[in-house]
Amino acid sequence: MENLILLQRHANHSATLWINRPDKRNALSVAMWAAIPARVAEAIADPDIKLLFVRGAGGVFAAGADISEMPKVYATAEAALLNDEKIQGAMKALEECPKPVIALIEGPCVGGGCGIALACDLRIGVEGSRYGVTPAKLGLVYGAGDTRRLIQAVGISMAKDILFTGRLLDSAEALACGLIDRLVTSDQLETVAADYAAKIGAASVYSIRAQKQILAMLRGGCDDAEASRALFGASFTGEDFKEGFAAFMEKRPAQFPVR
Repeated sequence: MENLILLQRHANHSATLWINRPDKRNALSVAMWAAIPARVAEAIADPDIKLLFVRGAGGVFAAGADISEMPKVYATAEAALLNDEKIQGAMKALEECPKPVIALIEGPCVGGGCGIALACDLRIGVEGSRYGVTPAKLGLVYGAGDTRRLIQAVGISMAKDILFTGRLLDSAEALACGLIDRLVTSDQLETVAADYAAKIGAASVYSIRAQKQILAMLRGGCDDAEASRALFGASFTGEDFKEGFAAFMEKRPAQFPVR
């Protein structure tokens, strides 16, 4: 399954997690869901990787779950719940990654594919991409974690619209409602991705990781002032602040340590 979920490292302190099944429109099998956490863990463990992109091969992000597996996967409630554990494990790995995760979306981004995109920190869509969450068309239910991420992106009213109808949104509507954060042409995608890699690669790893922790606390409804204050206070005694302040005073780019 390694060839279907790939981690490709780049020279600019970034890597791409590829959903690599273009002949099946990157439909995600049970084994592919199960492979995602290990690839994310590999990116986390590599100190040279500061940013993780998620992308589908062949100009398609992901058309959702592998329909051919459904008779087996959903044969019983127990089997369905076991499969959902693998899906939620993949979503959790992406959402809780301490490094920034950006989805680069081309073509269809539907069902489980849209769920993966929503588990990323940011979503950049290409003009002509399409989005949908379609359990209502199959008589299924979108779980609490996936629904929370959808609400956080588009708000509760739009989430109801998307979930109740199962309709597909074009790229312009996806941008307008907040399902994606930025819309670019296909010619711009690589340049925009490289720009994010350059900016995040030059930023403080400590700052980004601490900020992601605070954002995660607030996302979960926990306003832990003490934990936030501890992260804030520790930053002033860290090596990153010393370098950042020195660079500011000397009017030069900061050279933060890679860790």
